[in-house]
Amino acid sequence: MPRIALRLSDGARRLDVLLAKVLSDRGITRSQIQRLMTGGKVLVDGSPARASQEALAGQAVEIEIPEDRPFELVPKDSPLAILYEDENCLVVDKPAGLVTHPARGHWDDTLVNILASKDIGLSSGYAPGRPGIVHRLDKDTSGVLLIARTDAAQAFLAEQFKSRTVEKVYRALVWGQLENPCVEVSEPIGRDRRNRQKMAVVTGGRPARTVLRTLESLPHISLVEARPLTGRTHQIRVHLARIHHPVLGDFIYGGHLENGLPSAILRKKVKEADRFFLHAHSLAFDSPSAGRVTVVSPMPPAFSDIVEAFKSHG
Repeated sequence: MPRIALRLSDGARRLDVLLAKVLSDRGITRSQIQRLMTGGKVLVDGSPARASQEALAGQAVEIEIPEDRPFELVPKDSPLAILYEDENCLVVDKPAGLVTHPARGHWDDTLVNILASKDIGLSSGYAPGRPGIVHRLDKDTSGVLLIARTDAAQAFLAEQFKSRTVEKVYRALVWGQLENPCVEVSEPIGRDRRNRQKMAVVTGGRPARTVLRTLESLPHISLVEARPLTGRTHQIRVHLARIHHPVLGDFIYGGHLENGLPSAILRKKVKEADRFFLHAHSLAFDSPSAGRVTVVSPMPPAFSDIVEAFKSHG
């Protein structure tokens, strides 16, 4: 098994925090370090380490990294709507509730598993279990997702995301009404220091810009168009929460049911939807073989149902 040995040059902080900082360039996260500690895989001066113990300069640390098991992609036969297709790429309509690619807790029930069951051809991808994947959508975000069919197309499309020539337009149902019909949020985004599973607006985070436009105002909520001009993780959700208009149903970023919502029917409708209301509406990109392509995904029925419910019972 791979083993990392190091001597601490710093201290006076939690050991897991310090190790996460020291090992960040190796792609090892704080949560991974904590799991290794729980399994007795981290020793400090020869003794099993605890995540909460204080790190002291000069201590010798040994970390045993379990070897990764060979990854085997399991095909999953399930319907999938294809919105656009050519010899280099395709665009699928990802439903809410579907994880984009295999990861912890979702090894055989993802979009990639479904793609693997189709006779369509995919690029080799940039990581095991991610053939064809150029970008991602959150599990409960629905809509347009671009897939590469060849390695050359993967590199060509990835460069467009990097240079920000891909145009992404989202639709969101948010709590309340924006102060102005059109709002631009420019706030840096990074990992939430109190909850590493979340992103947040943080000093020193990566620059992020989102343009928001109100499409329709309803009782208690609004239908908003969101154009992310950068591509940070959870960017739209974080920026909407920042201006106090979180995405409806997005409980991680404050989109819980508002206190005093007048109708039990509305509360039930939101809960029964079992998703947050963010939808990747359109994507414009350059295909290696077809030039500029714009693909649109229609609004999901769940959006229309909620809009009609708020109109009727708001």
